[in-house]
Amino acid sequence: MFYWGGAVVLVVSFIALGALWQTPQLERRSIGRPLGGGLSRLVLGPVRIVVQAISVVLFLVVLAAALVGSSDPFENLAPTWVFVIFWLGLPLLSLLFGNVWRALSPWRALADAFVWVWERLGREARPLAVYPERFGRYPGAVALLAFVALELCYSDPSNPRALAFAIALYSYVALFGMLAFGRRSWTERGEGFAILFAYIARIAPLVVRDGRIRLRIPLTGLAGVEHVPGSVLFLAVALGSVGFDGYSRTTKWQDLAARVEAPYILDRPGTGELLVSGLNLAGLLLGIALVLLAFLAACAIARSTVSAPRPLAPEFALSLVPIALVYAVAHYFSLFVIQGQFVVPLLSDPFGRGWDMFGTAGVQPNLGVLGPNTIWYVQAASLVLGHVAGLTVAHDRAVTIFRDRQDALRSQYAMLALMVVYTVGGLWLLSRG
Repeated sequence: MFYWGGAVVLVVSFIALGALWQTPQLERRSIGRPLGGGLSRLVLGPVRIVVQAISVVLFLVVLAAALVGSSDPFENLAPTWVFVIFWLGLPLLSLLFGNVWRALSPWRALADAFVWVWERLGREARPLAVYPERFGRYPGAVALLAFVALELCYSDPSNPRALAFAIALYSYVALFGMLAFGRRSWTERGEGFAILFAYIARIAPLVVRDGRIRLRIPLTGLAGVEHVPGSVLFLAVALGSVGFDGYSRTTKWQDLAARVEAPYILDRPGTGELLVSGLNLAGLLLGIALVLLAFLAACAIARSTVSAPRPLAPEFALSLVPIALVYAVAHYFSLFVIQGQFVVPLLSDPFGRGWDMFGTAGVQPNLGVLGPNTIWYVQAASLVLGHVAGLTVAHDRAVTIFRDRQDALRSQYAMLALMVVYTVGGLWLLSRG
């Protein structure tokens, strides 16, 4: 019923868009209305600096906890903070308030502080090299892939010591990238988290433009073409990784992993774990490839139906952003709500030493806050609404680039089929996990 229901909602939405949405709407509404100048100066000035300082302190606490804190991931702040509060909470903040990662990134804060001190010493802060445009967002896609591979493929991703190594390595790459190519270039091209959160922020009703905070209609930030090389691959990594996470929880995949590991589990357990990690990595790459190929095939079919003079993948790439977001919401929101509660006691005892710095160490999370039906309905509703949003973004782009209304509609037949496949496939993964 849910498979059919999701498909019907998309078809009805497609018909409504074709009948009612005949001219471009998103781009001309993306400028928004400026909020008060005093509010913008306060938020973008003193508040931003305070937030950056707090983010650096929290970053150092989490890194220290991972390095020298308890080796038990349930007693150590680092795993819960990285995989729940950071990885699942930042997309929500980005969706509501825009590109907050610009202020919350500890690496950007450290780079900003370095430049400020350097310039106060009378030096000119210049990058060491010019970022090659042909590299596009491929480094960012690799960075995001490395993180999701740690989370989904490594045998013990919550191990605090392994997490400390990953944090240190990522920090080195992020800081060196900004030193080498400049803060803005590396943030927009090579820093995987910054790119992902910036994409999600384009859905948000708040945006900073020309030094002012503006209020705009949600989704309008997704208007336009995504011409930066590697952008489609980056979004495929974001979407395909969540899809593989869902499939990896199915009985079929768990049985396959058990069969691969079984011959080595007694005599050579390390070899067995390594083989399972390799299997998971192959599955992850395959999931990303399937998402990417399905999107490129849909764009190629759309191009052939209207004889477009150029590839359409860059034109419709931003329609994947709301889909990647709702896949993450559908798969992880219950984890965020339930596991996120554990951060309250962990903040009082981040190293697992028996401390109670804020008087919250004894707080008991409510593990029954969400029922199975509630979880499923939120999952199904978010998936369907996200794909309707993706279809809307693609349709708006179609009526922008094709003057003939029939060409615009024909170009969207393949996109509609793609959205139906993504929706039904997502629901299937959630129902089997």
